[in-house]
Amino acid sequence: MTMIDSHDWTTAAADLDARGWTILPRLFDPGQCEAMAALYDGGAGFRSHVVMQRHGYGRGEYRYFAYPLPPLVEALRSALYPRLMPIANRWHERMGIDVRFPAEHRAFLDRCHEAGQKRPTPLLLRYEAGDYNCLHQDLYGEHVFPLQAAVLLSSPGKDFSGGEFILTEQRPRMQSRAEVVPLSEGDAVIFAVTHRPQRGTRGDYRVTMRHGVSSLRSGSRHTLGVIFHDAT
Repeated sequence: MTMIDSHDWTTAAADLDARGWTILPRLFDPGQCEAMAALYDGGAGFRSHVVMQRHGYGRGEYRYFAYPLPPLVEALRSALYPRLMPIANRWHERMGIDVRFPAEHRAFLDRCHEAGQKRPTPLLLRYEAGDYNCLHQDLYGEHVFPLQAAVLLSSPGKDFSGGEFILTEQRPRMQSRAEVVPLSEGDAVIFAVTHRPQRGTRGDYRVTMRHGVSSLRSGSRHTLGVIFHDAT
């Protein structure tokens, strides 16, 4: 995808190594954002609908896409994976994890499906005033790709207020640290699913990462989530 290739991946990789997240500015144009958000109420093309409050996840709701994925979602998932795969393999090596990831996303999905993880995980999320998403990690089975993406489909200050994307990290023997990720409409944030390596005085150690969304004060907010492993 041209929109993927145009980004500075050297800087993105350095950001991910340093802090566990990076922003790809204007990954979607306004028309793509509007069209993607409009799918939420279309009804077709989804495998499940989750109301967060029923499960203690927060407030708001989301829908998981069914296979086949919408063309833009499929193209984005397939194009991002080979850019992130070398980083994922490097992280696993630094954290002492034996698992390595194949060059093509299709091969990684085959690995997931052989282990019973056959349900697609890309999703659309919708928040209204007062909604929020508790800090969490997106784990769906044994096979986990250590990076994922979220694309903001709404315009802060115009479509909604509040609703900041939040990342927290927990280092051994230290208190948790939180960061608010500044996103505009069409921006994508790439971030760690569960852990990332951090260089210490005695070598690398694991930092635990979680993500969530703060309370919306007004309006409506849509997000596309792109997770590279499938679910059991």
